[in-house]
Amino acid sequence: MKIKEMIVVEGRDDTTRIQLAVDADTIETNGSAVNKATLDKIRHAKEKRGVIVFTDPDYPGERIRHLINQAVPGCKHAFLRRDQAKAKHSRSKSLGIEHASVEDIQKALADVYELADFSDSDITKENLIDYGLIGGKKAADRRKRLGELLHIGHTNGKQLLKRLTQFQISREQFDAAMKAIEQEEQND
Repeated sequence: MKIKEMIVVEGRDDTTRIQLAVDADTIETNGSAVNKATLDKIRHAKEKRGVIVFTDPDYPGERIRHLINQAVPGCKHAFLRRDQAKAKHSRSKSLGIEHASVEDIQKALADVYELADFSDSDITKENLIDYGLIGGKKAADRRKRLGELLHIGHTNGKQLLKRLTQFQISREQFDAAMKAIEQEEQND
């Protein structure tokens, strides 16, 4: 699988793992302190080849994703679930792309999204409340599962509507995912 875009990752180990999974070039941020030189490199890569931001599913990874999105709007994004990025060793609590399977990396890169400028969405805050995604007992679990099904990553209640809008998730996609979640809950 050849990836045309440059993939932005956090470090060397992520690059090594991605190159086992796909034929791609990477830009490493070397941690969450993304400097101007790195942002300039990402900006240049976006103009020439396009960019996919593929950071760890943790707070520093989300922070890097946000910083890049602010400085270089219009990048594509790929996500791994936390369970896909956990170290396989039982004693280690490490979380990162470097721990993901080749198959999970390939799937995440096949399901990339491009952030759009805020446009009108046919999904409303009321829809989120009606489906129990905000303020309910199961809200956090439902948001987590929704992020997995739609490949948009996990988000908190305040950020969910923004994320759905940015990734241009349609009302039909949203409703179908929520029906699947409700069906899963009934089967449990």
